[in-house]
Amino acid sequence: MNKVYIWQQELWCQLMQSGKFGGYALLLKGRCGIGKFEFARQFAKSLLCKNPSIDRKACGSCPSCGWFEQGGHPNFYQVEPDALSGLSDDVALGLDVEGSASTSSTKLKKKPSQQISVDQIRALNDFINLSGNQDGCKIILIHPAETMNLAAGNALLKKLEEPPPNVLFILVTHRPQHLLPTIRSRCQQMTMPNPDIATATDWLKQQGIKDPDVCLAAAGFAPLSALLFNDSEYIAQHEAFIKQISMPEDLNPIILAEKLQQSDLSAVVSWLQKWCYDLLSFQLTGKIRYHLSRRSAIESLVINMNTKALVTYSRSLISTQQLSHHPLNSRLFLEEVLFAYIFLANKRKGISWTKPLSRRNIPT
Repeated sequence: MNKVYIWQQELWCQLMQSGKFGGYALLLKGRCGIGKFEFARQFAKSLLCKNPSIDRKACGSCPSCGWFEQGGHPNFYQVEPDALSGLSDDVALGLDVEGSASTSSTKLKKKPSQQISVDQIRALNDFINLSGNQDGCKIILIHPAETMNLAAGNALLKKLEEPPPNVLFILVTHRPQHLLPTIRSRCQQMTMPNPDIATATDWLKQQGIKDPDVCLAAAGFAPLSALLFNDSEYIAQHEAFIKQISMPEDLNPIILAEKLQQSDLSAVVSWLQKWCYDLLSFQLTGKIRYHLSRRSAIESLVINMNTKALVTYSRSLISTQQLSHHPLNSRLFLEEVLFAYIFLANKRKGISWTKPLSRRNIPT
């Protein structure tokens, strides 16, 4: 199936035009949930295809396309964290990359390593040094590139500084600022387009999504991420969390943290980030971006919230998100985040405590 999405067609044509792409490293960057990974795979597949169409898309029927779809093309090598190994699409939560509803049942469970290790990059040597099939080009897809640890990034940099002949590196990232500047400087960078709301909504309708407007808003207007909100299990987990944090006076951080400690922490923090964004947005502008159906709860909550404290807490969640991939203790990590949220929500009611976070003020 050809998955060059409608909002990517113009970029595809530009990329395929003579002279528009040159070099040995391509960096595709953009927000999560817009189809960067699938675009990269289709681009690689088309370059390896023996009978591409007039618009340079893979034919889907030649032996090369067959090998590619079966995951056995000798000239294609995909590097990703162990957490994504075996999944056909990007995972929307966990590593905060694009995904599909087909894998949503596994998204909120603990995964193996969420980093690309130096051993994975060093293992590219065998692939690079072997002769390519029919002397064709070799393609290495690294995704998501920002999950390379420092040692892995330095190992890749050495390969980019002395690029092997007839090898193309494709890096996919929605956090290019987390890549080494020297890696970025050696890549041809392309910003992936964001679909407008009308285009994204129409596309979701074609996928059979109920209430596409609501799903799209909840997903931050990223159409692939919006597919998750059509999955009953994901919706139930998300709604249960939002319901509890919308009533901070009844929220027990200890119990909730215990329930969520086996979940993907990055996903939980992401949910909280979107919720706080809506609280601040409503307080300042009267507008809601993500939780359109929770207007009354948001309106009642912001009355008791100090704007400066809300901004400070929202900013702290950025670093919290970074820590979520490797916390020392998942339950304690969540407890601290939730205790701080309760303090924020009830600050004007006189509820307070100091670190280390005390459990004594919370009813059991």
